[in-house]
Amino acid sequence: MAKRVEYEDVGGDYLEQRQLKRGAAGWVLLAGLGVSFVISGDFAGWNFGLAQGGWGGLVIATALMATMYTCMALGLAELAAALPVAGAGYGFARRALGPLGGFATGIAILIEYAIAPAAIAVFIGGYVETLGLFGLTSSWPVYLVCFLVFVGVHLHGVGEALRLMLVITGVAVAALVAFVVGMVPRFEAAKLFDVVEGDGFLPFGFAGVLGALVYGIWFFLAVEGVPLAAEEARDPKRDMPRGIMAAMAVLLVFAAAILVLAPGGAGAEALRASDNPLPDAVRAAYGGDTWLARVVNYVGLAGLVASFFSIIFAYSRQLFALSRAGYLPRWLSRTGRRKTPYLALIVPGAIGFTLASVTRDGALLINIAVFGAALSYVLMMVSHIVLRVREPDLDRPYRTPGGAVTTGVALVLAVAAVVATFFVDRFAAGITAGIVVIALAYFWFYSRHHLVAAAPEEEFDAIARAEQELG
Repeated sequence: MAKRVEYEDVGGDYLEQRQLKRGAAGWVLLAGLGVSFVISGDFAGWNFGLAQGGWGGLVIATALMATMYTCMALGLAELAAALPVAGAGYGFARRALGPLGGFATGIAILIEYAIAPAAIAVFIGGYVETLGLFGLTSSWPVYLVCFLVFVGVHLHGVGEALRLMLVITGVAVAALVAFVVGMVPRFEAAKLFDVVEGDGFLPFGFAGVLGALVYGIWFFLAVEGVPLAAEEARDPKRDMPRGIMAAMAVLLVFAAAILVLAPGGAGAEALRASDNPLPDAVRAAYGGDTWLARVVNYVGLAGLVASFFSIIFAYSRQLFALSRAGYLPRWLSRTGRRKTPYLALIVPGAIGFTLASVTRDGALLINIAVFGAALSYVLMMVSHIVLRVREPDLDRPYRTPGGAVTTGVALVLAVAAVVATFFVDRFAAGITAGIVVIALAYFWFYSRHHLVAAAPEEEFDAIARAEQELG
């Protein structure tokens, strides 16, 4: 494929009009970004896995997905330190699998990050209506305000956006800590297994484990987006591995605590269909509304906002990188005076607002995002393995413990996650597959003839080919 793409000459000011702000994020901000991507999944969504597999099925599914994400994070830490580009997963796959594989990976990631904010906006709107805030009876004004305000903050500057995001995430983390501490005295092991349809550890058998895999993902979905900030990190070779692994450690602790204490305090049956499981767990455990339930209820909104806010950052950087290299229309990658990719922020934001307003179906939208994510995981882990085999001498400031074996484990589990998405929502999986096919057709018939050789991801490949020729 590398010989079947064509590059176009671009003006000398092309990259000058497409520059991000360097040195805006250290490893603490990167870790905060990783937690922020995911934290809304601690407040809602994971509990639907109780209906699929019971508590035992969800525990096994979450343990498998925790293993997948931990192994994947270790692999991405190596790739992000060796290839620190804004394209992240797309850039890694571009080096390992060529232009077609890189573009397919980038599109899968872009689907995940462009659709997820629309889903979260729907959840935020539902939260606002449930709490009776502002007297709203329709959620579309909430969707509009969310996109306008938080896209606007990102337009102001990446440093300011990441610091505000860290504050919002800190508030949400404080609510989770309060929930965990408050539920410890109410824990009863028998409540974990009170699903009506069955009893025992696996009331729905091993088929329930497969059905629960998608919901185990919710505890960790999008942490892989940390490498998208590589070009804005102070020292990506050091900060990227530290940031992504610190975020993963925090997420593992919260996933274990919530998975045990929420159903262990309220009962699995009480939470299996809840749209607001943590406040509902407190009410069930304490026999009514309490100050803790109200705090978790209101601050849960901060968790949703944190993920919404941070994923806007992720979709803009992925779109920026694909556009800068010519895989998508180049005008989308222009940056403004404050070094933010303003069109890559605004265009997906407008699409997200439209999707949220038209569908008002958060579950459908998040399932589309999950399928895109799982597909990208498969391609990124293949990329790590290919680069380990084909380019053993690549400069790797950080090396994945276990090497290709570690990412091989993540690859197998990612394939299982892709299969599981078809069991949970075939319609959503079909939509995602259709978007990927249309994007690949665009690449094949147009963009592969108009790539930009000066883009960092393309330069990495050119250097690698030159080194091979010299060798």
